[in-house]
Amino acid sequence: MSQCSRVPSSQGVSVAGMTSYEMTPIGFVRSSRALADDDNWDAETSAIDLTAPFDARALQGLETFSHAVIVFVFDKASWDDSRMARHPRGNQAWPEIGIFAQRAKDRPNRIGLTTCRILGVEGATVRLEGLDAIDGTPVLDIKPHMTEFGPRGAVSQPPWASELMHGYWRQ
Repeated sequence: MSQCSRVPSSQGVSVAGMTSYEMTPIGFVRSSRALADDDNWDAETSAIDLTAPFDARALQGLETFSHAVIVFVFDKASWDDSRMARHPRGNQAWPEIGIFAQRAKDRPNRIGLTTCRILGVEGATVRLEGLDAIDGTPVLDIKPHMTEFGPRGAVSQPPWASELMHGYWRQ
């Protein structure tokens, strides 16, 4: 198939046997951070300003939760097959691992996901602490964090992951 044919978004677009989906941001991040530095994201407070047709009604009740899961686009990141496997942060002391075994911003679909503390909701704006997204980042969705959607059972990770995350959040 040499050209994409447009079909209803619920069905996606088929290209060479694969399906792709178009998404439209619901809002954008307002933050003092313009660069995606790797550490100290808990020191950052930011806001998400919803865009029309989303308004204050869309955030109604969110303030009753302590945390929200923010789904966003790493719109300044890029992807090519050379990123399929690598040493996290280029650190040769850590094992080479596949892109789906790490949370790097340079991903096939450039989707970011972070659970943040809700500081407040004012009109069509939600204020957050610990959102690791830079100023102007497109936001795809906001979901309240519910304990029941957290991990079930014991959680484990390799030691290098804890080393990598040291300093990412406030200690």
